[in-house]
Amino acid sequence: MKREYPETPLVGVGAIIIEGNRVALVKRGHAPLQGKWSIPGGVLEVGETLRKAAIREALEETGLDVEPGELLGVFERVLPDEHGRMKYHYVLIDFLCHRLSGELAAGDDADDVRWFGREELAELELSRETEEAIVKGFEKCASAQ
Repeated sequence: MKREYPETPLVGVGAIIIEGNRVALVKRGHAPLQGKWSIPGGVLEVGETLRKAAIREALEETGLDVEPGELLGVFERVLPDEHGRMKYHYVLIDFLCHRLSGELAAGDDADDVRWFGREELAELELSRETEEAIVKGFEKCASAQ
């Protein structure tokens, strides 16, 4: 599967893992978003359900076994190169996830993984859609208590 200059858009899943007043984020080790903080996630594999992909990606990138719950949003990430050709095109599906077990540890293509408080999000230069999905996750967790 070609991630750069794909022939068709790629489907990605995100695991918004919230615990108390904090969210688990990974520092991306590869493009796109290399070196940036982001939601744990990745590309859906053939034959895999969306929720199974969120579970797999969360475990691979954070060391946490999670249970995906509510769908928090569907977003597009369309990133052309300097010549206007589509370098990346993702359709991203983000789920609110709850930790079942495990300890936070960077793995797979994550350079780092950390818990961040809601008040720290503005400092991370997250995309507008990513920050909105995380805030929505915090709100869903608060209303469930």
